[in-house]
Amino acid sequence: MEVRQLLRGRIDDDRLDRVVDEVATRYGREEPSVRCLDADNWLSTPVVLDEDLFVKVISKQNSLVHALITTGRNLGVFSAGTEGFFEHFGTPYGMAEHELDATRQMRDIGLNAPEPLEALEIDGLGVVVLEYLPEFRPLDELDRETERELAPELFAALRTMHDHGLAHGDLRAENVLILDGELYFIDATNVGSEGRDDARSYDAACGLAALEPLIGAAATVDAAATAYTTEELLAAREFLDFVNIRPDHGFDAAALKGEIEKRAA
Repeated sequence: MEVRQLLRGRIDDDRLDRVVDEVATRYGREEPSVRCLDADNWLSTPVVLDEDLFVKVISKQNSLVHALITTGRNLGVFSAGTEGFFEHFGTPYGMAEHELDATRQMRDIGLNAPEPLEALEIDGLGVVVLEYLPEFRPLDELDRETERELAPELFAALRTMHDHGLAHGDLRAENVLILDGELYFIDATNVGSEGRDDARSYDAACGLAALEPLIGAAATVDAAATAYTTEELLAAREFLDFVNIRPDHGFDAAALKGEIEKRAA
């Protein structure tokens, strides 16, 4: 078995069928259409039912991979001179519960996110059921002008999270969906309350990292400055090197640092 397949923890078809049958029964769906998404997701198996229910199925292997990722991220933030603030969920059901709760909290403070429906444990698997957003596009699949227009909105939304005591913890372009011109946030991770201030700086750094390849360093920092003070951007700057070594980010950290330093000068 390839290491990649092992780490992604493919769920047997029989177990996945049991999950689909249980969810379909709970939502009164007889012979629903079922579509497995071909997503590069190491933390769940995503399935769409009837094009309106988004079901994420989480295995023990997914939970183990999350623990490894969490450990790696906490080691990484030490390089920014702070203690680790990412937390592991413990079980597949714990991961499902967290995603449901994080999505609910984002909606409660007025941000767009898929409607959270429920979290379940089925056959030892964690299952979270959310509203499926049809016809969405990830942030990095828009044209450059639209990305520039949406950049201040992204930082304003991130600021709203932070002002309400929340942190996303895994902000990437693919975790920001665009539907009818509106930003939707998905896949928040688990951040401990004791490290919340550092987690907010890390969030801002991830926002900078997500946008720089799309609209350039100067426009990105200009957009961030509409929501964050220069002091807050300097705090985010300390996390850019760590974010830059993550395989799911690719950006010009030196250019971003330079633009932030211009504002601080």
